[in-house]
Amino acid sequence: MSTYLITGIGRGIGQELARALLMRGERVIGTLRDPAQVPASLSAFAESGQLKLLTLDVQDGASIAEAARQLDEPVDVLVNNAGIIGQRNASSLDTDAESFLETLRVNTLGPLRVIQAFLPHLRRSKAAKIMTISSRMGSMSHAKSDRIAYRASKAAVNKVMQGLATDLQPEGIAVFAVHPGWVRTDMGGSGADIAVEESAAGLIRLIDGLSLKETGGFFDWTGDRLSF
Repeated sequence: MSTYLITGIGRGIGQELARALLMRGERVIGTLRDPAQVPASLSAFAESGQLKLLTLDVQDGASIAEAARQLDEPVDVLVNNAGIIGQRNASSLDTDAESFLETLRVNTLGPLRVIQAFLPHLRRSKAAKIMTISSRMGSMSHAKSDRIAYRASKAAVNKVMQGLATDLQPEGIAVFAVHPGWVRTDMGGSGADIAVEESAAGLIRLIDGLSLKETGGFFDWTGDRLSF
């Protein structure tokens, strides 16, 4: 049994990742802005103690630090899942600066802050891994400008993860960015390509299969390596 820390398990990919891992017997530490809002599909695991809930808002540094203080156990896998889409239809010509900054705080600085806060827990694992949910929309090979804040935040978090991979490789901690696919969630919409169960299953296979040899890489949910 391994211990997984997953941010944003209240819905979507985070909720399904937590459910699938719990079903196969893993220990999961899940974060929510309000633990009282734990999804019904996870409540029995929380009651049994297999799922530990932490209050955490990735925009709030004090909240992240307090959550880390409340945890006293090794973390084998950290999944940075919490994120927002930002302004859905805003291009580079009409994006709002404050909304853009909020998207960067959640999608880029949030994962970095979480990793920094929980690094002592990851260091207690024999072979820790960090997986951050990114998106192909942030790839520099895609020139589209719709949802520009989201695209920029994912491009930035990819670079942050690449830097962390370099910094943490000597400690044996592997770091990856992943594209989960276009998933039918509240964020992806009902017309998206794949079901959340399919995406989560692919991401879990990635977590299981990737090692320090692939650290710093960007992969999609099927296991294909992507270009930044």
